[in-house]
Amino acid sequence: MTSNSPSVHGSQPWLHQKGEVIQEFGTVKQFPVALSYEARMYSCQRLNKVLADTQILYGLYKKHHWLMRGATFYQLHLVLDKHAGEQLEIIDTLAERVQSLGGVAVGDPRHVVEITSIPRPPNGVEEVPAMLSRLLEAHETILIDAHDAAARTAEYGDDGTVDLLVSRVIRSGERQAWFLAEHLVDTPLVRA
Repeated sequence: MTSNSPSVHGSQPWLHQKGEVIQEFGTVKQFPVALSYEARMYSCQRLNKVLADTQILYGLYKKHHWLMRGATFYQLHLVLDKHAGEQLEIIDTLAERVQSLGGVAVGDPRHVVEITSIPRPPNGVEEVPAMLSRLLEAHETILIDAHDAAARTAEYGDDGTVDLLVSRVIRSGERQAWFLAEHLVDTPLVRA
């Protein structure tokens, strides 16, 4: 046995392995989930779009959490981090749904950028109202797509995808948008 070959009895990992792609992105394999190929293909396409946008929204939440400024820094710092954590859970649920339908979930950040329709923010720090507005616009983009995807996947009989889009993406997105929008309300000063 040479010193370059892994020992059968050793614990040396086999490093630098390369593999063949065993399933292309944009394909679905057959799973016994009582949905047609067309239904699963369509749902995976729509879910991957929502998944890509949600990954960008998560990134925006973390960026704005780190870059928050001003008198409401602490409150917004906390709420943005909480919302980011909730979005991360949604990301995992969306990806697992794609996989359970026999598809391939979009996961590479470079691929996510190719699919998303959420505009790229500036590299620097924006004013707080602009950061919150950017988050609200991202939420609205996702909500519009999720409402349409839920309606159309319902036509295919994909109740699981409809439930996920409504119960997780739409309901969470609406609640988070409400919390953010209330920070942009111009409340009058109380005068004695």
